[in-house]
Amino acid sequence: MKPRTLGRYELLAELGKGAMGVVYRANDPLLDRLVAIKTVNMALDPQEMEEYEGRFYQEAKAAGSLNHPNIVTIYDVGKSGNLAYMAMEFLQGEELRSLMATGQLLPIARAVDIAAQVAEGLAYAHQNGVVHRDVKPANIMLSVTGRCKITDFGIARMRSAEVKTQTGIVLGSPRYMSPEQVAGKRAEPRSDIFSLGVILYEMLTGKPPFTGEDVTSVMFQIMNLVPPPPSSINARVPEVLDFIVAKTIAKVLDDRYAGADELAKDLREVAKQIDTTVHTLTATRPPVPPRLDPDAAQALMRSIPDTRRGDAAELSTLGATPVPAL
Repeated sequence: MKPRTLGRYELLAELGKGAMGVVYRANDPLLDRLVAIKTVNMALDPQEMEEYEGRFYQEAKAAGSLNHPNIVTIYDVGKSGNLAYMAMEFLQGEELRSLMATGQLLPIARAVDIAAQVAEGLAYAHQNGVVHRDVKPANIMLSVTGRCKITDFGIARMRSAEVKTQTGIVLGSPRYMSPEQVAGKRAEPRSDIFSLGVILYEMLTGKPPFTGEDVTSVMFQIMNLVPPPPSSINARVPEVLDFIVAKTIAKVLDDRYAGADELAKDLREVAKQIDTTVHTLTATRPPVPPRLDPDAAQALMRSIPDTRRGDAAELSTLGATPVPAL
C-alpha cells in the first residue's frame, strides 16, 4: 500500500500529539533521510485559523534561524490543504521527561551536564533574539550519544514578532513557568533560565520545587514560595549547586543569572569538580556527598551573589518558606 504523504514527505508513523497538531516520523524521498514532521490543523474558524497559522509560521521563522548543536534543526516548512507542517531532524533517543519519570535519581554529574547543554542552547537562541517560553522536560531530547537537543519552539517568538497571544491565554507548562509568566507578563530570556532551574532542581532531587493539587496552587507556589535547597533532599548534591539553583529560580528577574551563558559556565565548572566515582555507589549504601576541590568550590561560590533575602528565604530551611508576593 502506498504510504500516506504530506507534501513530498512519506508519513511512516505517528510519534505523538500536541495541543496544536501531530508529530510524525517520515521519510524525505528527495534526500533519502528520516525526518520528524510537525503539523498544525488549520481546519478551524477563520479567526482561529489566522491566529494558529500565524503562530506556526512564527515558530518556523524563529526555530529555522537557529543553528546550534543543542537545538533541533528545522529543514523545511509547507502547507497541504488544511495542514501546515514543519520538517525537522529526526532524533534517536528519548525525552528527558521519560528519563525523569522512571523514579530513579539521575547521577549528579549527568543532571549537571544536561542542564549545561540546555543552557548553552538557550544562550545561543537568546543571543539571536529567540525566547523559548516553554522549557520543560518534554521539550528536551536526549540522543543515544548523550547530546541534548531543545525541541518544540512551538510558542517561541522573535522579539520583533507581530503575532501576539490573546489576552488571558497562558502559554507554557504551569509547573515550569516563571513568576512573570504566571503574572501574565512578557517572557524574556531570564524566564527560560527560571524554567531550566526548575528542571535542574527536579533532576537533582526527584521532586518538583512547586507542586499543588491544581494549576492555581502551583502558580501560587511559583509566585510565593522558596523551595528547600536540593541538598536538604538529596545529600549527594554539593552545596555549590544549592547556590546555582537558587540563582536560577529567584523570584525577582534581576536576582537571576543575567544570561544562560553565565549559568552554563558555572555548571561546567561544577562538572569539572564533581568526583564521578561517588555515583557508582549502590542504592543500598548510605548517601555520600560528592567531594569538590575546596579551593575551586569556594571560588565558585564567592562568584555567585547570594540571592537570599533575609530569613524568609534562608537556604538551610527544611521546608518551603513564604516570601512576599510580587
